[in-house]
Amino acid sequence: MMEETMSHEDKDSKLGDQLNSGAFLNISSVIRRGINSLPLSLALKLVMDLLQNYADQEDNELDEPEKQNLQDENSSAAASPESSPLRLLPSIPAAPKVDDTMLALTVAQARQTQSRPLDPTQHVVAFNPTYDQLWAPIYGPAHPYAKDGIAQGMRNHKLGFVEDASIDSFVFDEQYNTFHKYGYAADPSGNKYIGDLDTLQKNEGMSVYNIPQHEQKKQKLEKKKETEEDGDIGIDRDSEEVNNPASDTWLMKNRKSPWSGKKEEVQTELTEEQKKYAEEYAKKKEEKGNAGGDKGEAVVDKTTFHGKEERDYQGRSWIAPPKDAKAANDHCYIPKRLVHTWSGHTKGVSAIRFFPKYGHLILSAGMDSKVKIWDVFNSGKCMRTYMGHSKAVRDISFCNDGTKFLTAGYDKNIKYWDTETGQVIRTFSTGKLPYVVKLNPDDDKQNILLAGMSDKKIVQWDMNTKEITQEYDQHLGAVNTITFVDNNRRFVTSSDDKSLRVWEFGIPVVIKYISEPHMHSMPSISLHPNTNWLAAQSLDNQILIYSTRERFQLNKKKRFAGHIVAGYACQVNFSPDGRFVMSGDGEGKCWFWDWKSCKVFRTLKCHEGVCIGCEWHPLEQSKVATCGWDGLIKYW
Repeated sequence: MMEETMSHEDKDSKLGDQLNSGAFLNISSVIRRGINSLPLSLALKLVMDLLQNYADQEDNELDEPEKQNLQDENSSAAASPESSPLRLLPSIPAAPKVDDTMLALTVAQARQTQSRPLDPTQHVVAFNPTYDQLWAPIYGPAHPYAKDGIAQGMRNHKLGFVEDASIDSFVFDEQYNTFHKYGYAADPSGNKYIGDLDTLQKNEGMSVYNIPQHEQKKQKLEKKKETEEDGDIGIDRDSEEVNNPASDTWLMKNRKSPWSGKKEEVQTELTEEQKKYAEEYAKKKEEKGNAGGDKGEAVVDKTTFHGKEERDYQGRSWIAPPKDAKAANDHCYIPKRLVHTWSGHTKGVSAIRFFPKYGHLILSAGMDSKVKIWDVFNSGKCMRTYMGHSKAVRDISFCNDGTKFLTAGYDKNIKYWDTETGQVIRTFSTGKLPYVVKLNPDDDKQNILLAGMSDKKIVQWDMNTKEITQEYDQHLGAVNTITFVDNNRRFVTSSDDKSLRVWEFGIPVVIKYISEPHMHSMPSISLHPNTNWLAAQSLDNQILIYSTRERFQLNKKKRFAGHIVAGYACQVNFSPDGRFVMSGDGEGKCWFWDWKSCKVFRTLKCHEGVCIGCEWHPLEQSKVATCGWDGLIKYW
């Protein structure tokens, strides 16, 4: 047994010597030498060391010091195989070593290409250019088509290209003001000064914003000296004045602000030049006041009578109504055919009015600035032309007996005419456009005129004194209509502000305000013959009915539609018996509706263009007059 043990030990030492001498270079040789005959621990250790040795030989990238250290460790491990612990193998990357220098250069070149402006001569762009690159100005040689050689993209000034200076606005102001005060300033392009260098040295480079303290003290002393010199003037004055705060001497000595001591002297007499100027100014003001009394455009009033004679053989005036004129019957019928056409206006006709109660004459307001009155019963000719406006006539209104009438024109004048003679009795104006004129319907108040103006007011004049007696100022837009209700104690006005307002006559306070989000402007309103209802032409192509009772409610059951009036102030009207509602429209038609059923009864094609006005004859119940922007007045 002892021999066998020794033989084993001899074998181990022999194998160890062979390992140290590098005889075994791979595992297969060990296995061939009979590794099964070794102890387990020595065999394991031997295999691990051989693997480590193999790895060291294959790795060419290890540094020399590291190789030396590993060899030392291996030798020590081989020297003491029992005491060395187990080791894990280091990881070797499987990917090949790549040189990325060229890659970095390529990326840098691509980035440089992307940031560089595009060359306009190249035909292909190998990358997606940015917005800035596409719109960058063209650099390089002078532009062939620009006179000064600067491309259009480079221009930011009429003289070419101006660079932004990197100078603060405060610094610029400081140097600018310093140059204007002292004559020198710092040159922004370098560390030097330009201008008066002698003053620069004298002031030690001082600017207007950094005055040294000794300079500030110097300026204060100079100011104080000036004050004392001013105070020395009144030294020899009475000591009482010096001690009296009400005196100028005390103010001069004790003044605290630069204004307290400077009392302006009251000028007693004007110089000759000042007197002359004052007189001229007063004269101009007086002339302006006289000219602006009417405030409208001054026009010479003229009239022309076209009839045979102004009085007949009995001495009756041509405007006198026929004695046998009376209503044929109480029942009204819808007209079917054209009876007569009056043509005389050179432009459109904006309004027509029948002579009150009798209707033997019809008055028309034209856009040719003329007002004409026509015969209805007999000759059917124009009887008189009234020329007193310089612009189109907007509205007309008869007084109760028809002997006088009102006209409102776009020349800002309201004129009160005598129907028979054609003389202008009164002219009124506020300097604003009158859109509607109305006389108070009461017989005892025929001297009171109401006018709806473009400046949102309803102005009330006393025509006898020519004075404004009241102003109703609540609307938010131009006033379009004035309609008297409730036995003429109240009146309803409509406006461009899409509202209705009810007023007590003579009191400028709204007693009822009607405004809904769905409401439109109502440029024409008419009173029903029974005075209980108002028909309002709404610009959303319908006629709405409002009660004239206390609450002025909208009658939702009665609504007349079918016509197109959007944009036109087409007049709405009733038949004398109240059975029919009628209105013109924007297409030249005249529409008739049944009052009870609200259904369309008949439409007549009356005019080419807009049919702006329609009036039912007060006595002949089946006859209607219409007017349009074609300049014609038609009798149906």
